[in-house]
Amino acid sequence: MNFGKYDRVVRFAVVGAINTGVYYGLYLLIGQVAHYQVAHISAFLIAMVGSYFLSCYFTFKVRPTWKKFLLFPLSNATSFLVQTVGLYLLVDVIRMNEDHAPLITMAVSIPITYLVAKFVLTDRPAAASELAAAPQENPR
Repeated sequence: MNFGKYDRVVRFAVVGAINTGVYYGLYLLIGQVAHYQVAHISAFLIAMVGSYFLSCYFTFKVRPTWKKFLLFPLSNATSFLVQTVGLYLLVDVIRMNEDHAPLITMAVSIPITYLVAKFVLTDRPAAASELAAAPQENPR
């Protein structure tokens, strides 16, 4: 799959679609026996582990490491907060159907998740060395 400069974003979208399907399926399944927030948190955590490996191998093409695995939840922390608060507002305040509300909250959090995942999973020292190798202006 090669989409030029948007290749990584397209791969992120594919991983996101897979992750969304896993999350939503688990949410509905767990929701049969647990409160919707318990279903949300459980499904989110399980799907995040799968998302980490797909993000490493497919989206960003980097080797998974324990350090990155432990930092990866940062990419989902803001997303988790947006989804959890949004889910509460949509279900308990607006009275939206709890089966449909997660789809809206996920859509709102996608751009945030991409930017933080890119920051966590890609090598920033490589970018810094490229900047250092660039010709510098002579400050006169």
